Formats: sequence, C-alpha cells, structure tokens
Amino acid sequence: MKRILGIISAVLLFFASNLQAQKLPLDKVAAVVGGAIILQSDIEMQYAQYLAQGNPANENIKCYFLQQLLTQKLLSQQAVIDSVSVTEEQVDDEINRRMRSMIGRAGGQERLEQFLNRSIIQYKDEIRPDIREQMIANKMQGTISEKVSISPLEIRQFFETIPRDSLPYYNTEVEIGEISMYPKLTKKEKEAYRDKAEALRLRIKGGESFETLARLYSQDPGSAAEGGDLGFMDRTMLVKEFAAVAFKLKPGELSQVFESEFGFHVLEVMERRGEQARVRHILIKIDPTNASLERCKAKIDSVYQSVVDKKLDFSTAASLHSDNNETKFNGGMMLNADNVQSRTTFIPTDKLDPMIFLALDTMKVGTYSKPAYFTSQDGKTGYRFLYLKSRIGPHTANLEQDYPKIKENAYEDKVSRVISEWFEKRRKSTFIKIDEAYKDCEGLADWTTNPVE
Repeated sequence: MKRILGIISAVLLFFASNLQAQKLPLDKVAAVVGGAIILQSDIEMQYAQYLAQGNPANENIKCYFLQQLLTQKLLSQQAVIDSVSVTEEQVDDEINRRMRSMIGRAGGQERLEQFLNRSIIQYKDEIRPDIREQMIANKMQGTISEKVSISPLEIRQFFETIPRDSLPYYNTEVEIGEISMYPKLTKKEKEAYRDKAEALRLRIKGGESFETLARLYSQDPGSAAEGGDLGFMDRTMLVKEFAAVAFKLKPGELSQVFESEFGFHVLEVMERRGEQARVRHILIKIDPTNASLERCKAKIDSVYQSVVDKKLDFSTAASLHSDNNETKFNGGMMLNADNVQSRTTFIPTDKLDPMIFLALDTMKVGTYSKPAYFTSQDGKTGYRFLYLKSRIGPHTANLEQDYPKIKENAYEDKVSRVISEWFEKRRKSTFIKIDEAYKDCEGLADWTTNPVE
C-alpha cells in the first residue's frame, strides 16, 4: 500500500490535462466498488488523455488509471457516510481554474472550443460530476489525515530507521532576507498614463472595437491577445480595485478609467453569472520616471543605513518599508519555493535566482549587500538589498542541521501509513469486483474482496 499516496496525488490531477470532451463509446463495466461502477470508457478516456500529452503507447498504464478510479470511489463513498461535501461555488471555482489553464495551453478559448468540438459552457457541464466527485474525494482524504501529528521522539525514530548509506545529501543552503522598494509616481507624473487610458476609453465610446484596441494597446500580456477577455472571474481572483468596478457595472457597461497596482484600466463587463463576471479590460502600465527612481533610491539608501547602523533591525525594516508582499510579513526572509508548505527559509543555492546567487557569493553571514537596481520576475523595476542570515555547507543529512526537513519527511511517512491503513480497512469491508481483463495488473490483485459482514 505504499503506492497509495502517489495514487491519491494522481487523482487530484485527474482532469488537469483533460482535452477530451466525452467518454468513448465503450459500455463494459471494468469494476464495481460498493454501489458504484467504473466503466471501461472511463479508463479509455484517461488513456486517450495520456496519449494526447505526447506519452508513448503503453496499455499497462490502464491498470494504474483503474487504481486511481477505485481509490476515488472509495473516498467519495466514505464522504457520503461522513457528510463530507463541497459547495457548488467551490466546484465552479475549480472548473474555472482548470478552464483557464486549458485555454492558456490551447492558445485561446476559440482554439480550445474547436479542439473540443463544443462550447466551453457545454464542456463544463459534462465534466462537472467528475470534478465534484474528485474534490469530495480529496476533501475526504484530508479528513483522514487531518489529526495526524508527529512527536520529536517519532522524528528521531524515523531518522534512525534510515540506513546510513541511504541518508540524503544536501548541497549548500542559505537563508536570505530581502528588502525591495519600487518607485512611486506622483499624481502629476501619472497623468500621461491616465490620459492614454482615457483616450482609449473615449475611442470605445465613440464606436471603435474594444477587442481591437485591447489587442493593439493593452499591456496585459495574459489577455491582450484575447481582446482583453479575462473569462469568468469571481471577486477572490481579482485585486480589490478591479473587483470593486467589475461587480458594480452591469453587462455591456464601460467603466471610467481606474487605477490598480498594475496600472490604469478601462473595463467592460461582458456577462454576469451569479457571483462571477466575465470581463475584458485594457491595461496601461505605469513606467517609473527618473525622478521617481531617484526618490526610491534615496529611501532605500536611508533604510539600508539604518539597518547597517543597527538603528533598525532587519525584520522591522522589512515589515515597515519593503514592497515585496511575499517576504515583508515573514521578517523579510525568502521561503524555499520548492517547499512552501513547510515554510522553510533554507534555500539550496542551485535554486536561487542567478542575480541573487552572484550577490551572495561575496557576502559573509550576517552582512548586507548594498542597494542595487533590479527587475522583479513580474517585470517591475526598483531597488533592493539582501541579508545573508546563514549558510550551511554541503553535508549528509543530520538531525541537528536538517531537523525541519526530517520532520516533514517523518510526517509524510506517518500520513502515508495512516492512509494506507484506512484503505486496507475500507477495501476489506467494501464489495469490490474487477473485470478479468485486469487480473494480471500489478497492484490490483488485493482489491477484489469478499467484504467482512
């Protein structure tokens, strides 16, 4: 049962790459799980998705797909018993999230609809039952493991069971703090950008095509090619200034020019559906002026000097002055992007941004880099300085230096065992019958059961 966590994880991705619109015309029952059936067409559909992603033909992988579905059915049936459910709004959000991803991969909504040979709305209705069941199964899994905790003794015992020659080897890791600032323009400096957005708004009111102007002038790389169309969005998916305007207007209404952290917008609501709105917009970004850059540089130089002179500790300076919302509320410290859930601040040097790596190369632990001009990953320009809190050289895993990582591994191992035990018990008490065609599947031999009365 050690494979069970991997199986459940795969269930969560069941439709993430789904580019097929309907089940294949196969009606054979592949398996029965309690009162539910799994059709051969369910498995064939997943196999078609697998091939569509460019994977090599492999009939044996159908065994794996069947095991995914068996797992999902057991979880969803227990969810009914335990009154575990999801709301229709949550299902809507998940479907919309997946649609945005699929539209992006397909190169636009129109192309995706051509590929699916149906409208997005029709496709959403078709996949809705499967998405709902998948989400319920996922939530049920969470209830199984939510009370799992790990003690220091269990962590040590887990570590001691690892053979010495199998201990992981860690490369150099560092803890890095960052205070970054972006230039802020005065109202007068912003006028030219607001005027550009207003001119486009007037052209739209004058009868010109919103879609055409968005394609030509919008500086939002994610929607410009789609004529500014963002698709259906709810409030939680939009910055507050944008949401306030989008959910105030009626379909067909054009907004006044308004500002958000991204720049100036002109927005039109195309359609409303409950708590969701389909909107399109034109974005005019605000570029920093020389004067605003000079003000930004002077401010960060002042904060830097206060930190170096120990008039202000780094953590406080970050919370008061940094414009990086991902780090300012964490004392300015960066988190390991590959392990965000554990919130570890130890980052392998081979995972660092190249510019940060170069800056740290000559720094000593406990020191700060001088403020320097930089461009963020989302294209913003400003100034920042770094703090090297600690550096751990290459080493074999040990409890003293790697306790957070070992704790996480021990916890995952315990969760895996708890889930495996749950599945073992549920399988024995549930009627499960699998078609003879799958009798030779590795991992499925123990699934057919005669339930205990």
